[in-house]
Amino acid sequence: MPYHLLGDTPNVIVDGSANDTTRLVLSHWPGSPTPREVLDDLSAQIAFRALEFPTWFDGIDVVSNSHFDQDGLCSAYALIDPVAATARRDLVIDVAAAGDFGTFVSRDAARLAFAIAAFEDEETSPLDRATFEGSYPDQCGRLYEAMLPRMTELLDHPDRVRTLWEREDAHLQESLDAIARGEVLIEERPDLDLAIVTVPEEWAERIAHRFTQSRNDAVHPTAVNQSTACLRLLVIHGRTYRLECRYETWVMYVSRPVQARPDLRVLATILNEAETGSSTWRAEAPGSLTPRLTMADAAGDSSITPEACRAIVEQFLATAPAAWDPFHPT
Repeated sequence: MPYHLLGDTPNVIVDGSANDTTRLVLSHWPGSPTPREVLDDLSAQIAFRALEFPTWFDGIDVVSNSHFDQDGLCSAYALIDPVAATARRDLVIDVAAAGDFGTFVSRDAARLAFAIAAFEDEETSPLDRATFEGSYPDQCGRLYEAMLPRMTELLDHPDRVRTLWEREDAHLQESLDAIARGEVLIEERPDLDLAIVTVPEEWAERIAHRFTQSRNDAVHPTAVNQSTACLRLLVIHGRTYRLECRYETWVMYVSRPVQARPDLRVLATILNEAETGSSTWRAEAPGSLTPRLTMADAAGDSSITPEACRAIVEQFLATAPAAWDPFHPT
């Protein structure tokens, strides 16, 4: 049932936050009251584990979510069609990971994550135009209603939606190949949980997806995330720079310890003081989904050299206090 139409209907919420009549939350979102017995990295994993506790669902006939993305779709699918979903469990979880974390085991999972993003994008979607009318809650509800019945066929036959994923898949492959041959260089500082990604200056940015959102990246973000386990990324592209905390640091991630997020706004102030040109830096709050430190779009190249930028970032990360904890969000 669409989230905004729940009213007083008892419900289970996947990959999101409860409303007043929610009886069970199965979500990795910060601070979610997900039962500890089933807590896991992805909401889809949590949903599958919850199926082992059938009495939890007594008196609940409705599943819902307030936003549409791959993990949310896979989580709802697991509960709505548990027989079909369980038969495809590994791939369902892999699609959720490709959407949320930009990592995959099966290449089909990455392709399906791209396809789901294309279904959600009005400009590329094969869905009826009416799907995208009205407010976001209206659109979100229609997307779930349209996509849930398609899930089994998508999982079994990803080639049938090749036109929705093939262009982005080519970008992914080019990026993976460039990383493999060292044209795109990834250096790791495991003590700082930091990967430094150096991209050839002549590489142009192209459209890519994280979650179901479009963004511009010269190197596909899934190729980077697939190639390093570090959860902080410093991307150096000529004299433009970006520092990002990956999404794994926003959710209640349990499979391995995760360093707490620092406040990148403090680092933005440090870098602005180091600039001698017109470039300015800005950063998102540590509680953002994937907080990014970036240069203002119209500022041009930084006056700071790549070596100096890297040194400033590394020094900051080595000493910055924890600013946000998904297990105890404020």
